[in-house]
Amino acid sequence: MAHAVVVGAGIGGLTAALALKRKNWSVTVLEQAASIEPVGAGLAVAPNALRALDVIGVGDEVRKLSAIQGQSGIRVPDGRWLSRTTAEDAAARYGDPIVLLTRSALVGILAGRLPQDALRVNSRVESVDPATGRVTVSGTAETIEADLVVAADGIRSRIRSALFPGHPAPVYAGVTSWRAVVPLPGVTGASETWGSGLIFGVMPLAGGQVYCYATATVPAGLRAADERDELVRLFGRWHDPIPALLDAADPAAVLRHDIFCLDAPLPAFHAGRIALLGDAAHPMTPNLGQGACQAMEDAVVLAERVSPHGDLAAGLAVYSRERLARTTPIVRRSRAICRLTRWRNPLAVTLRDGAMRAATRFGPDVALRQFDMVLGWRI
Repeated sequence: MAHAVVVGAGIGGLTAALALKRKNWSVTVLEQAASIEPVGAGLAVAPNALRALDVIGVGDEVRKLSAIQGQSGIRVPDGRWLSRTTAEDAAARYGDPIVLLTRSALVGILAGRLPQDALRVNSRVESVDPATGRVTVSGTAETIEADLVVAADGIRSRIRSALFPGHPAPVYAGVTSWRAVVPLPGVTGASETWGSGLIFGVMPLAGGQVYCYATATVPAGLRAADERDELVRLFGRWHDPIPALLDAADPAAVLRHDIFCLDAPLPAFHAGRIALLGDAAHPMTPNLGQGACQAMEDAVVLAERVSPHGDLAAGLAVYSRERLARTTPIVRRSRAICRLTRWRNPLAVTLRDGAMRAATRFGPDVALRQFDMVLGWRI
């Protein structure tokens, strides 16, 4: 049986392993961490990603976790809406809701479908030979022979750097981010509030929890002694339920990371026997909520295009061509929205907000139509 080695047990890597297994590949997943408990708080699984998960048979299990109801959209700090729709309208347009859940919940669902011996933790990949598919595991004399290697090793992908050594690395997008899951029952609608160089997102999860995220336009590398206090300083006077969420947040559970993205698309998502996917291929800002969603798309498309008994080179070339065409405009659009959120000049912010309000006059579904290209995807 043809053997695929997946490097990285994140959402993209696990989805790829399951998709390849369904196509009769023997699969080994190598994860350098000691466990697969994911870093991160919440995750939006959009309709396009749900259709990708349907391919591996877990879409309905994820749909059961949907908790968004009522009005959703973009607001300003005093609570007024710039644009809005409803979760029900979105589900009617795209055939599915946007499901908010914790990363750990999705990782648990995916990992639970793997064969027991497929996942190996504490396995850091030292190198991969694109010509032969030979994988060298760091700290051991072991090499693993693979017909296909899937590089799902994240934004700082060592495999990407080795395959494309002259390509520009991911760059700081100009914003730092905070994330937390907060217990606060009764929150229903999802919203993202835009201020002057600031964003605060409120996304209800199942079980009376809320996924909160925030960004601020600051130089890279800054950190606060208490990150929750920093959030209170920046957002504590914004509209409800933001102050209550910050009061209920556990300071130890607030995560902070600077955001990086790849501005220059790679020339290809493959080389030799290696395929890149997810953040290893196209790291993007989170402004469209599509980072993990595109990784899931990558995974199922890759499994469809490469046959364990067919022409691997031809299949990888098709995968690379299709996914470059799909992801490049999404990366660029997300980056463009990120730039809009960084504006701090009062006049520029007023004009930006006014343009968003004016756009809603063209119809109640205008906020949804702009996402048709992203959310309407089908394999």
